[in-house]
Amino acid sequence: MWTRRELLARVGCGFGGVALSDLMAADAFAPKTPHFPAKAKHVIYLILNGGMSQVDTFDPKPSLAKYHGQPMPGGNPKTERVTGSLMRSPFAFKKHGQSGIEVSDIFPKIGSMIDKFTVVRSMYNDVPNHEPSLFMTNCGAIQPGRPSLGSWLTYGLGTENRNLPGFVVMCPGTPVVGPPLWESAFLPAIYQGTFIGINETDPKKLIKYVDRGNTTSSVQRKQLDLLKVLNEEHFAARPGDGQLEATIESMEVAYRMQTEGPEVFDLAKESPMVRARYGDSAFGRGCLMARRMVEKGVRMVQIYFGNSQPWDSHEDIQAHGRLARQADPAIAALVRDLEERGLLQETLVVVGTEFGRTPAVETGSTTKLHNGRDHNSLGYSILLAGGGVKGGHVHGATDEFGYKAVDQPVHPHDLNATLLHLMGLDHTKLTYLYSGRNFRLTDVHGKLLRDILA
Repeated sequence: MWTRRELLARVGCGFGGVALSDLMAADAFAPKTPHFPAKAKHVIYLILNGGMSQVDTFDPKPSLAKYHGQPMPGGNPKTERVTGSLMRSPFAFKKHGQSGIEVSDIFPKIGSMIDKFTVVRSMYNDVPNHEPSLFMTNCGAIQPGRPSLGSWLTYGLGTENRNLPGFVVMCPGTPVVGPPLWESAFLPAIYQGTFIGINETDPKKLIKYVDRGNTTSSVQRKQLDLLKVLNEEHFAARPGDGQLEATIESMEVAYRMQTEGPEVFDLAKESPMVRARYGDSAFGRGCLMARRMVEKGVRMVQIYFGNSQPWDSHEDIQAHGRLARQADPAIAALVRDLEERGLLQETLVVVGTEFGRTPAVETGSTTKLHNGRDHNSLGYSILLAGGGVKGGHVHGATDEFGYKAVDQPVHPHDLNATLLHLMGLDHTKLTYLYSGRNFRLTDVHGKLLRDILA
């Protein structure tokens, strides 16, 4: 018999706070049947956080060169910071592959294999600020408190290897907002992302808490079994305590990770030639680890490019060239390696960003050098490869200056609906009852991007 307080607590949690023993018995990480046959089994989501400029990377605009130094027709658009006249890209664009898709010369390796990618040039987001745009990209809402894409995927599909987390997040540092971008929110806490900082190269330091030391496996198992009994008693008196639930499950995940975790994160197992292809950078190492993890059955790996917001080039857009020297070889090597191992068809690779940048130069007083671009949520570009998407394909377009998506605009809800579809999930049916309402990643929105499907 529940007390009135216990009943209200459970109803308020949408019955998400089930007893731990029931949760374990259900084996929440076990592979689950999708709604329909899937094109992909895994997702590797690479986020170039900070706001990659579309007109300097994957969306060439000759009109910027033609009207360089002149005001945008109709007047400068109102942006977050003060902007001046139109500014041409300092980077050259070149056609690549049989598709002839133009790519900036700061991404030569991606350009050389652009026929493997779909380029979506008509993305748009709701707010030109990092935090709400990252939330919308990852969680389908501009405010915190919603489950992330990786949490929805592991909730809907489980994972293929219980010795590793189903959803792993990596970053050298912490992106703006941080853990709420990969949380499970009101979904059971076992579906939240497992964060790994990738500043370290030694696997013992990288996952330093996943080490039993001199304790044998059987002794450690007895210790965890005793802890489980004690924690279940503790949990029974605190229904709906998501943090306690996550703590208990994390012990089990860490125990299982001791079997395969050190092996997966030990990049010394790869040849010097392979490591060199990815580049000697944290992002490159993360991409190589991501490939190794999907080989072992991890459902989703998400990598943020760097600490805070490295692609936020307000002062000087030339910084994009330096950043691309790390991103370009790593992304190209990842796609190439997946293809060589027969994994690209079942692994969806997404190269995204939270918004784009203005075609006009930023002249706000906060900058010392006026050669950068302000935030722009009205038009930006992303890339997709493998996992059931077309290669050598361009979807949508921005206006002649690259400011606003005007042809086949794509909202993050549309992108997420399509990603779920490729994984065999109907975004309208992947729901969770919480606080009296069925929630989903795409809220009440989202349309499938059928023309990018292979």
